[in-house]
Amino acid sequence: MIRRPRHIRTRLTLWYLGILALTLSLYAAAALGLLYGTQREDLEDALRADQEFVAEHLWIARPGTLRFQRHLQELEGPALIEVQSADGAILFRSAALGGDSLAVARTPSAGSAESTAVVRAGGQLLRVRSERHTVEGATLHVSIGRSESELRQQWRKALGGLLLGLPVALVLAGLGGNWLARRALRPIDRMAQQADRMSAENLAERLPVDNPNDELGHLARVFNAALARIEDSFAELRRFTADASHELRTPLTSLRAVGEVALREPPDLHAYREAIGSMLEEVDDLSHLVDSLLMLSRAEAGAEPLAMESLSLLECAQGSVSLLEVLAEEKEQTLRATGDASIRVRGNADMLKRAFVNLIDNAIKYSPQQGHISLDILRIDAGLAAVEIRDQGSGIAKEHQSKVFERFYRADAGRSREAGGAGLGLAIAERVVRLHGGRIELESEPGRGSTFRVVLPESGNP
Repeated sequence: MIRRPRHIRTRLTLWYLGILALTLSLYAAAALGLLYGTQREDLEDALRADQEFVAEHLWIARPGTLRFQRHLQELEGPALIEVQSADGAILFRSAALGGDSLAVARTPSAGSAESTAVVRAGGQLLRVRSERHTVEGATLHVSIGRSESELRQQWRKALGGLLLGLPVALVLAGLGGNWLARRALRPIDRMAQQADRMSAENLAERLPVDNPNDELGHLARVFNAALARIEDSFAELRRFTADASHELRTPLTSLRAVGEVALREPPDLHAYREAIGSMLEEVDDLSHLVDSLLMLSRAEAGAEPLAMESLSLLECAQGSVSLLEVLAEEKEQTLRATGDASIRVRGNADMLKRAFVNLIDNAIKYSPQQGHISLDILRIDAGLAAVEIRDQGSGIAKEHQSKVFERFYRADAGRSREAGGAGLGLAIAERVVRLHGGRIELESEPGRGSTFRVVLPESGNP
């Protein structure tokens, strides 16, 4: 069994040699054919010139007798001549023919004045041209032959030279092709060696790029871009693990502290009830945190089912407002949703309400007592609708605005968990909006409040 070559450079070299061998073979065949055809045409031209020369110098002295002018003798040598009468009688034959005759060549028929054939006569292979001439009223058949031996000998020499040179050319081309293949694939070897050394601990390293403009350079740049994304994912995973551990540690520490304090104190039913109530509050916070993390994980993995339907954006926003009105009333804040009731979007009602609830809850937390929070539904462009959530909070500095949608990120590091939540609300809202093909824009200035604009593609009527 023929084993397939293991290395790409070997396969490239073999393919290169195969194509080169086929190309050279076709070229050699075409060159030999052209050489043979050219030589034969030259021979035909020479025979044609001989016929014209004979026709000019041939005459009959008396019936049955041929005479040539003195210059006709110069033709004999490279050319062999035979002249027949109309009845087939030999009137003249070159001495070099001996007893052989050129008459075996196809003689012209009654309707043809000339013919050409290859015959063996005088111990050699001759190309013979026969023509019919009329001399002083008599019809004569003149046959002139020239040797093809020299033509064939030259052709054989050319064939031998090509057959000898073709293997040498293929060997040299194979060596050169293998060297070129090694040189061309050397960047891949370096990239493979670099990739083999990479691990989760050194993802900052990149593959070498010798020439960014060729195919291998493009491949290296694509891999480097993929490595950059993987590095960012690992970094985000590390941040997520650290932040999640921190967020989980706080309520767990509180649970442990409350339990230990309750066990150290003398038995007291009222104290036990307070301790258990405090522990249940921490458990609720833990449950909410785990549910939020699970929702984000499932959404990013594409496992969160979305039953899409045509929704009134105003009704969806008003439904979210109704869920948080009590929370706003505790801070004596006004919360209102207004806008165009005809604007509709295609989405999942529960998921969109969750996103709006998180954004409204964020506005309530950071707006002052007796503040005002508004939701405006409007059409901002052809095919795009928006929900603008405005608050009167302290605002967000520009350097924090691009990071507020990251998980566990808080613009004010001094905020406690109780005041600032787990830092997942905006991340969940941003993910939900992206799942609906939209985006969240933020406009904010410190001391002037913030505006979160949820932009969604508008749908037609239901």
